[in-house]
Amino acid sequence: MQSRFRSDRRLTARMAVTLFLLGLLYVGFVAALIVLLKSWILVVVIAAALLGAQYWFSDRVALFAMRGRVVERAEYRELHGVVDRLCALADMPKPVVAVSDMEMPNAFATGRNADHAVVCVTTGLLRRLEPDELEGVLAHELSHVAHKDVAVITVASFLGVIAGLIVRFAFYSQLFGGGRRDQNTAVALAVVMGVSAAVYAISFLLIRALSRYRELAADRAAALLTGRPSVLASALTKVSGDIARIPTKDLRTAQAFNAFYFTPALGRTPGISRLLSTHPSLEQRLDQLGRISTELGEAAAPGGA
Repeated sequence: MQSRFRSDRRLTARMAVTLFLLGLLYVGFVAALIVLLKSWILVVVIAAALLGAQYWFSDRVALFAMRGRVVERAEYRELHGVVDRLCALADMPKPVVAVSDMEMPNAFATGRNADHAVVCVTTGLLRRLEPDELEGVLAHELSHVAHKDVAVITVASFLGVIAGLIVRFAFYSQLFGGGRRDQNTAVALAVVMGVSAAVYAISFLLIRALSRYRELAADRAAALLTGRPSVLASALTKVSGDIARIPTKDLRTAQAFNAFYFTPALGRTPGISRLLSTHPSLEQRLDQLGRISTELGEAAAPGGA
């Protein structure tokens, strides 16, 4: 079913290109492992099982990792009311609503499609935002579901995760088992580690490029659906500022899921992590919302939009 969120052909094209390139990379990666490990059945079965698990259970894994729990209307009536209004406005199925008991103000959406999606907000976000700001954030997250980029980013991240795990396994295998292996085995492990590292680096760059654009697309779609880009800009400014005041050491667990968040979990001094961020800069996002506000004839909100 087509939602009323503004479609984005550039986002669709970028998702298609990213999946195509990652698909080629994935096939090459599996082929290299088969040649090196000489067990194609084992490699294919494990790769297919892990990919299937990532696709079918990503929502449960994300909720578990971020301490999220499904909440009913009686417990969070206002939150459910906002989601209901947005889903009716966008003409899309209502996702499962969840809350994570975290002080960090943030939100994320996950799931393989609109009929199997979860939208989760933290208690820190609920405490900080006004109702109209919360609506803007939830519209942003729902647009990810409507555009199907949640499923794409979930599948796309799979290859990098597996390649990273193999690099670690090969490294520790070399480190702790070198004396018990012959030279051929050591060379094979080194090659596997090299191939995995290259695959991880390429997939990392492809995912970052897609992730940054999809965040701008979600901001744009949410602003146009609600007709209030200044409110979304206000929420974005408030959430980004509050997260920046949280010590980096307290954000490290959350940073693994930055690609799914409304705004990334970056501390006071992000340094190089800002350059490698899954999101465009706050300035870019506010500039875009400011342009949309002007186009819609809306008064700009304090803080840059």
